Amino acid sequence: MLDPSFLATLAPFADAALRIAVGLLLIPHGLRFAFGMYADTGNPNQTIGQLARSLDSWGYRPGWLWAPMIAINHLVAGPLLVLGLFTRPAAAMATLFLTVACFERWRVGKWFWNKLGMEYTVLWAVAAFHVFVSGPGYYSLDRALGFAVR
Repeated sequence: MLDPSFLATLAPFADAALRIAVGLLLIPHGLRFAFGMYADTGNPNQTIGQLARSLDSWGYRPGWLWAPMIAINHLVAGPLLVLGLFTRPAAAMATLFLTVACFERWRVGKWFWNKLGMEYTVLWAVAAFHVFVSGPGYYSLDRALGFAVR
């Protein structure tokens, strides 16, 4: 059995690891949508314009509004989460967009990730929600700057 004090020692590292992972996972998606990077990833939306047209066709209108908001979410919330700066607002924004993405993934592929379902997106949304609820943690700029309230 693991000593509870050992687990308590690991908790700040686990919080930071989850927060950083959520942030790092957002960034490449934003880079793809905003700048066309990672073109061979299987997603046809390589620009904000393409994403806007896709969103319109999926019923998320107006696509011209939502597409840049999604890219900004990924490109702003991602780095902020990595740094642990303005963590709760960034995590709230990420959780909101990922929750909406869960509905879209369900519409497209139902559950399993390999069918473009929501399995992966749900895990990601729950992770972002955990960061929102638990806050920036010990190893964060929010804490270092005195912004963190737990």
